[in-house]
Amino acid sequence: MKISFSQFVLILLCIICVNRTRAQVGDIFPALEGETLSEEHYSLPEDTKGKYTLLGMAYSKKAEPLLKTWFQPAYNKFIAKTGMFDQFYDVNILFIPMFVGVNQTAHKSNMKKMRQKENKDLFPHILYFKGKLEPYKKSLGMDRKDLPYFYVLDKDGKIIYFTTGRFTEEKMEAIEALLDE
Repeated sequence: MKISFSQFVLILLCIICVNRTRAQVGDIFPALEGETLSEEHYSLPEDTKGKYTLLGMAYSKKAEPLLKTWFQPAYNKFIAKTGMFDQFYDVNILFIPMFVGVNQTAHKSNMKKMRQKENKDLFPHILYFKGKLEPYKKSLGMDRKDLPYFYVLDKDGKIIYFTTGRFTEEKMEAIEALLDE
């Protein structure tokens, strides 16, 4: 069977994308340390063991608006208890703005600004990271700075789900299905 160059490139891209995602699922999440807006220090995945954990990570200003699309739906689903029929999930939720490279100098001033304007109920769930990007970029496949990355960790810190981008109901349903198991 003969294939064209464009078909070959398309097949190669599909293989790369599938392998990149599969390489992450099943791996232990790499060590990461940070501080929440409520001034708690976390060492991941160690401090989240024993519970499922949803992590949302972004390392550029371009990805921030997409990361924020997850705040309210995740808050409503996993943090706020608004009615007696709410399903209870015992899950850690952490959104991680990553201050890397020259942006590390803006770390403290950004935290101060966020403490003044964000919903205080989210403070324990926003974990600031300051450090090198390369270990995470490589091990987690975080190759696009314009996207946020989301990982669900099992109770042992192993990645069991991965997605990127804007919040969608389909992504939330996939996460809920894992938590319901």
